[in-house]
Amino acid sequence: MITQKRIIYVLISGLLVLSACQQKTEKDQATNTTQQIKRPNILFIPIDDLRPELGCYGNSIIKSPNIDKLASNGVVFNRTYCQQAVCTPSRTSLLTGLRPDSTQVWDLKTHFRDIMPDIVSLPQFFKNNGYHTVGLGKTFHNTLQDSLAWNEYLHVDGYPFDPDAVYVNQDNLILQKELELKRLKSGKAKFDKYGFIYVKTTSNEMGDVDDDAYYDGAQTTMAIKKMRELKDKDEPFFLSVGFYKPHLPFNAPKKYWDMYNREDIPLASNQFPPKDSPDFTVHGDAELRGYSDCKSNLPKPNEAPWNEDRQRELIHSYYACVSYIDAQVGRLMNELERLGLKENTTVVLWGDHGWKLGEHNGWGKQTNYEIDTRVPLIISGDNVNSKGKTTNALTEFVDIYPTLCDITGFDIPKYLHGKSLKPLLKNPNEKIKNAAYSQFLLGKYGPLKDRKEEKMGYTVRTDRYRYVEWYKWIKESNTRGDFIARELFDHDKDPQENINIANDGINKKLIKEMSEELKKGFTL
Repeated sequence: MITQKRIIYVLISGLLVLSACQQKTEKDQATNTTQQIKRPNILFIPIDDLRPELGCYGNSIIKSPNIDKLASNGVVFNRTYCQQAVCTPSRTSLLTGLRPDSTQVWDLKTHFRDIMPDIVSLPQFFKNNGYHTVGLGKTFHNTLQDSLAWNEYLHVDGYPFDPDAVYVNQDNLILQKELELKRLKSGKAKFDKYGFIYVKTTSNEMGDVDDDAYYDGAQTTMAIKKMRELKDKDEPFFLSVGFYKPHLPFNAPKKYWDMYNREDIPLASNQFPPKDSPDFTVHGDAELRGYSDCKSNLPKPNEAPWNEDRQRELIHSYYACVSYIDAQVGRLMNELERLGLKENTTVVLWGDHGWKLGEHNGWGKQTNYEIDTRVPLIISGDNVNSKGKTTNALTEFVDIYPTLCDITGFDIPKYLHGKSLKPLLKNPNEKIKNAAYSQFLLGKYGPLKDRKEEKMGYTVRTDRYRYVEWYKWIKESNTRGDFIARELFDHDKDPQENINIANDGINKKLIKEMSEELKKGFTL
């Protein structure tokens, strides 16, 4: 298996070299080409931990008027799936067009360039082909930036390099300072490149402040200023504005909390792990457990659910963050229109993975289930034919790279794993593929006692079913070992994936078919 992976890596590397040579030629010709062809600008909007919980996705309680308006000028992709429900692997797969088993990025810390140094990332492709690329915020994962991707990478002064844990209330600021001093005294403090120590306190905060007091608002103000500069450039732009919320901590200005009556917010109806699934498939929400108000009272999936008041508080704060980001998207779109850029700009808005808000008695991401792998994706613009439409076609994050190449008039690199979604922008009823694929490496996260043995779960989603196979994972060779278990869910009868039917004898033939379908997505 190691030899096979090595051969595949050499083949991909060869394709990359050929692609790089071709792109250099294209770059040399880019100035003349862009004068002849007015290629569209790209406004890229990654949103961290955003579930497909928006008005345009059928949620009547959440307040997302600006994203809904964006959707009315484009296509909503109702069944898009990330390749792994963890930030770094998810973003890496989207931005390289390759699945995690090829990039070998399955955790938060691995940088894809350490594995495949010559890979051409999505913004780098456009940079190489005559676009002016600008990155703000979280496109690649936090500190794992890609210097080759951007003509400019911008950060708002006065904020940490990883600015999700920004607090404004006095009690949290005091607690942050106390924790910083404690770390300094113990010698365990780690400074980022701006001189900040990353410290988180409570899991949510309601600040009676304006939007720019938190990072995402300040970043939007910077993005608007940059748009005004980009308007006067001869070349088209690729501008990525990566928002941190609704990532934990769920901190947002008070006015967004005030949009909701907490008692009107529904709780998850399936607060239990899937019946007859292995007990490891929904784990202990290590991320949320790291906040001061959740360390001692957050239940594990196999325990009784959190008390309802605590559940409502957390969901309320998550919804407030979604509305806060929605307002920032509105600011970007208003400026785009005011500058006269809307007509020739394609907007791609996406969330990097789902997030459990009590479903399966979990509070976080990092499973192979629908609730974590299904993601929002909206492609909008005046050049989109089917405005205001929703497609139920199965799609994946690896499809975004070839799609943007296609709609901007470039040849699609042959080594990419996805397919162009351009046909769906013309006819949302088209079918692009038979299945979508995801995976999750279990054992990288959580308490040390839970990391004794890593397991890799591979999953395939078809029109009707989700099927999962779990294997032991061999760390030394980064290969899968012995088969452990399987799961099967029938979405016609069980859309929440509450009952694993893989052990039902009547499903043997179906399981064989689904196992063959699974193998099609994981040949590399």
